[in-house]
Amino acid sequence: MISPAYCQMMARYNAWQNSQLRSVCDTLSDAELREDRGAFFCSIMATLNHILWGDTLWISRLDGGEGPKVPAKQHAELCATYALWSEERLAVDRRIAAWAEALRAEDLEGDLKWHAQMLNADMQKPVAQCVVQLFNHQTHHRGQIHAMLTSIGHDPGDTDVALLPEGATWL
Repeated sequence: MISPAYCQMMARYNAWQNSQLRSVCDTLSDAELREDRGAFFCSIMATLNHILWGDTLWISRLDGGEGPKVPAKQHAELCATYALWSEERLAVDRRIAAWAEALRAEDLEGDLKWHAQMLNADMQKPVAQCVVQLFNHQTHHRGQIHAMLTSIGHDPGDTDVALLPEGATWL
Protein backbone atom coordinates (compact mmCIF):
# COMPACT_ATOMS: atom_id res chain seq x y z
CA MET A 1 0.00 0.00 0.00
CA ILE A 2 2.67 2.53 1.05
CA SER A 3 6.44 2.54 1.54
CA PRO A 4 9.02 4.24 3.75
CA ALA A 5 9.78 6.55 0.81
CA TYR A 6 6.13 7.65 0.73
CA CYS A 7 6.22 8.37 4.47
CA GLN A 8 9.45 10.34 4.12
CA MET A 9 8.01 12.40 1.27
CA MET A 10 4.81 13.08 3.20
CA ALA A 11 6.77 14.04 6.34
CA ARG A 12 8.69 16.57 4.21
CA TYR A 13 5.43 17.79 2.66
CA ASN A 14 3.90 18.18 6.13
CA ALA A 15 6.87 20.24 7.35
CA TRP A 16 6.82 22.38 4.18
CA GLN A 17 3.11 23.11 4.48
CA ASN A 18 3.36 23.90 8.19
CA SER A 19 6.27 26.23 7.46
CA GLN A 20 4.17 28.09 4.90
CA LEU A 21 1.27 28.40 7.35
CA ARG A 22 3.62 29.67 10.06
CA SER A 23 4.97 32.32 7.68
CA VAL A 24 1.48 33.75 7.24
CA CYS A 25 0.19 33.17 10.78
CA ASP A 26 3.28 34.89 12.20
CA THR A 27 1.88 38.12 10.73
CA LEU A 28 -1.58 37.78 12.32
CA SER A 29 -2.69 39.19 15.64
CA ASP A 30 -4.03 36.95 18.39
CA ALA A 31 -7.52 38.32 17.68
CA GLU A 32 -7.21 37.43 13.99
CA LEU A 33 -6.04 33.91 14.86
CA ARG A 34 -8.95 33.37 17.26
CA GLU A 35 -11.77 35.03 15.30
CA ASP A 36 -14.65 32.70 14.48
CA ARG A 37 -14.50 32.32 10.70
CA GLY A 38 -17.32 29.81 10.35
CA ALA A 39 -14.99 26.83 9.88
CA PHE A 40 -15.51 23.44 11.48
CA PHE A 41 -13.33 24.37 14.49
CA CYS A 42 -14.32 28.04 14.15
CA SER A 43 -10.92 29.76 14.18
CA ILE A 44 -7.50 29.45 12.62
CA MET A 45 -5.97 28.88 16.07
CA ALA A 46 -8.42 26.15 17.06
CA THR A 47 -7.81 24.39 13.74
CA LEU A 48 -4.03 24.67 14.13
CA ASN A 49 -4.40 23.13 17.60
CA HIS A 50 -6.66 20.36 16.29
CA ILE A 51 -4.12 19.35 13.63
CA LEU A 52 -1.27 19.39 16.15
CA TRP A 53 -3.29 17.36 18.64
CA GLY A 54 -4.15 14.79 15.96
CA ASP A 55 -0.56 14.60 14.73
CA THR A 56 0.70 14.08 18.26
CA LEU A 57 -1.88 11.36 18.86
CA TRP A 58 -1.16 9.47 15.63
CA ILE A 59 2.64 9.72 15.88
CA SER A 60 2.47 8.48 19.48
CA ARG A 61 0.58 5.44 18.24
CA LEU A 62 3.17 4.87 15.53
CA ASP A 63 6.41 5.59 17.41
CA GLY A 64 5.31 4.59 20.92
CA GLY A 65 6.22 8.01 22.34
CA GLU A 66 4.25 10.55 24.33
CA GLY A 67 0.75 11.48 23.22
CA PRO A 68 -1.11 14.80 23.45
CA LYS A 69 -0.85 16.75 26.71
CA VAL A 70 -4.61 17.37 26.87
CA PRO A 71 -7.55 14.98 26.55
CA ALA A 72 -9.41 14.56 23.29
CA LYS A 73 -12.24 16.91 24.24
CA GLN A 74 -9.71 19.76 24.70
CA HIS A 75 -7.92 19.26 21.37
CA ALA A 76 -8.76 22.76 20.10
CA GLU A 77 -7.12 24.34 23.18
CA LEU A 78 -3.91 22.27 23.07
CA CYS A 79 -1.61 25.31 23.01
CA ALA A 80 -2.68 28.44 24.87
CA THR A 81 -0.63 30.78 22.67
CA TYR A 82 0.43 30.91 19.06
CA ALA A 83 4.09 31.06 20.13
CA LEU A 84 3.70 27.83 22.08
CA TRP A 85 1.86 26.24 19.15
CA SER A 86 4.67 27.24 16.78
CA GLU A 87 7.28 25.68 19.07
CA GLU A 88 5.25 22.47 19.52
CA ARG A 89 4.45 22.29 15.80
CA LEU A 90 8.12 22.31 14.88
CA ALA A 91 8.90 19.65 17.51
CA VAL A 92 6.14 17.35 16.22
CA ASP A 93 7.22 17.92 12.60
CA ARG A 94 10.74 16.86 13.61
CA ARG A 95 9.32 13.83 15.41
CA ILE A 96 7.31 12.76 12.36
CA ALA A 97 10.35 13.23 10.11
CA ALA A 98 12.59 11.19 12.44
CA TRP A 99 10.00 8.42 12.57
CA ALA A 100 9.71 8.39 8.77
CA GLU A 101 13.49 8.35 8.28
CA ALA A 102 13.89 5.32 10.59
CA LEU A 103 10.99 3.43 9.00
CA ARG A 104 11.51 0.05 7.36
CA ALA A 105 9.06 -1.62 4.97
CA GLU A 106 8.22 -4.29 7.54
CA ASP A 107 7.19 -1.54 10.01
CA LEU A 108 4.25 -0.78 7.73
CA GLU A 109 2.90 -4.32 7.85
CA GLY A 110 0.42 -5.78 10.29
CA ASP A 111 -2.14 -4.06 12.46
CA LEU A 112 -2.04 -1.20 14.93
CA LYS A 113 -4.15 -1.52 18.07
CA TRP A 114 -5.24 1.36 20.32
CA HIS A 115 -8.06 2.58 22.51
CA ALA A 116 -10.00 5.50 20.99
CA GLN A 117 -10.99 7.81 23.86
CA MET A 118 -13.67 9.71 21.95
CA LEU A 119 -15.37 6.47 20.90
CA ASN A 120 -14.52 4.60 24.09
CA ALA A 121 -13.63 1.66 21.87
CA ASP A 122 -10.68 -0.60 21.23
CA MET A 123 -9.56 -0.22 17.64
CA GLN A 124 -7.45 -2.26 15.24
CA LYS A 125 -6.51 -1.19 11.71
CA PRO A 126 -3.66 -1.90 9.29
CA VAL A 127 -0.58 0.17 10.15
CA ALA A 128 -0.39 1.47 6.57
CA GLN A 129 -3.97 2.75 6.78
CA CYS A 130 -3.15 4.53 10.05
CA VAL A 131 -0.12 6.20 8.44
CA VAL A 132 -2.28 7.40 5.55
CA GLN A 133 -4.72 8.74 8.17
CA LEU A 134 -1.91 10.74 9.83
CA PHE A 135 -1.02 12.49 6.59
CA ASN A 136 -4.55 12.79 5.18
CA HIS A 137 -5.88 14.35 8.40
CA GLN A 138 -3.18 17.04 8.28
CA THR A 139 -3.86 17.85 4.66
CA HIS A 140 -7.63 18.03 5.13
CA HIS A 141 -7.53 20.49 8.01
CA ARG A 142 -4.68 22.56 6.58
CA GLY A 143 -6.99 23.08 3.61
CA GLN A 144 -9.51 24.64 5.98
CA ILE A 145 -6.84 26.99 7.33
CA HIS A 146 -5.76 27.81 3.78
CA ALA A 147 -9.35 28.79 2.97
CA MET A 148 -9.63 30.94 6.11
CA LEU A 149 -6.36 32.72 5.33
CA THR A 150 -7.31 33.26 1.71
CA SER A 151 -10.65 34.71 2.76
CA ILE A 152 -8.86 37.43 4.75
CA GLY A 153 -6.45 38.32 1.94
CA HIS A 154 -3.41 36.16 2.73
CA ASP A 155 -1.67 33.75 0.34
CA PRO A 156 -0.43 30.66 2.19
CA GLY A 157 1.38 29.47 -0.96
CA ASP A 158 1.27 26.36 -3.08
CA THR A 159 -0.15 23.16 -1.63
CA ASP A 160 0.44 20.65 -4.43
CA VAL A 161 2.63 17.69 -3.51
CA ALA A 162 4.10 17.88 -7.02
CA LEU A 163 5.52 21.32 -6.11
CA LEU A 164 7.32 20.07 -2.99
CA PRO A 165 10.82 21.56 -3.27
CA GLU A 166 13.50 18.89 -3.54
CA GLY A 167 16.30 18.91 -1.01
CA ALA A 168 14.90 21.75 1.11
CA THR A 169 14.21 21.33 4.80
CA TRP A 170 11.95 23.24 7.14
CA LEU A 171 12.94 21.54 10.38
